[in-house]
Amino acid sequence: MRIHELGHVVFYVTNLQKSVHFYKTILGFPEIAKAPGMAVFSTGRTHHELLLIEIGGKLPLKKQPTPGLYHFGLKIGNSRKELEDAIRELELAKVTIVGTADHTVTLSVYILDPDNNEVELYVDVSDRWRREPKMILSQPRPL
Repeated sequence: MRIHELGHVVFYVTNLQKSVHFYKTILGFPEIAKAPGMAVFSTGRTHHELLLIEIGGKLPLKKQPTPGLYHFGLKIGNSRKELEDAIRELELAKVTIVGTADHTVTLSVYILDPDNNEVELYVDVSDRWRREPKMILSQPRPL
């Protein structure tokens, strides 16, 4: 067996309307289908990349790291300016920013979605990792 690519991410959400607004309106992720209690998003790379399923309830309290998903990353461009522009948009939309980092090959901003799932928005700034794969393990530096 060989994995060809990461296909999609599925989140249970407490409020579908808030989550759709976040991913569709704030982040610009194309919504391709909706059914009662669920919404599907894709950039066109594959049939779906993100699926939201509403379960209701309250937000869990996250105090310290626990086993499970830490975050997932969405590429938003190839330049520092694109990331800086995105940060300004996020601030205007009052999205919670929990950190930024220079990972040598990428520059990143980390945000929370309406259910406190962490999302990394990043820009590729180097393709040296193709020749030197260990570069992806570079110690993150302040952005």
